[in-house]
Amino acid sequence: MSDPSSWYVYLLLCANDHLYCGVTNNITKRIKQHNGELKGGAKYTRANKPCMLVYKEVVSTKSDALKREAEIKKLNRKDKLVLISKESQ
Repeated sequence: MSDPSSWYVYLLLCANDHLYCGVTNNITKRIKQHNGELKGGAKYTRANKPCMLVYKEVVSTKSDALKREAEIKKLNRKDKLVLISKESQ
C-alpha cells in the first residue's frame, strides 16, 4: 500500500512499448486507473494498456515530484532505460 504522505514519480511501460511518466501520492490506485481498473487515469495509458510499473522514486512533496517528473520527461528513451536498470540493481 502507498504512504499517503509520500509522493511518487513513476515510469510505466505501456503495451505499445512506450514509457509514460507521472506523479501520484497513491501509486497502487494510480496504476489501476492507468490500466482502466478504476475510473481516472491518463487517456494515453488507458488506450495503450496494459501498463506495467517499471520505475518509481519517492519524494517528500508534490512540488519535488513535479520537478523530478519534468526532469525525467526531458530524458531520451535510452537514459530512461538506464534509470530503470539502476533501480533494479
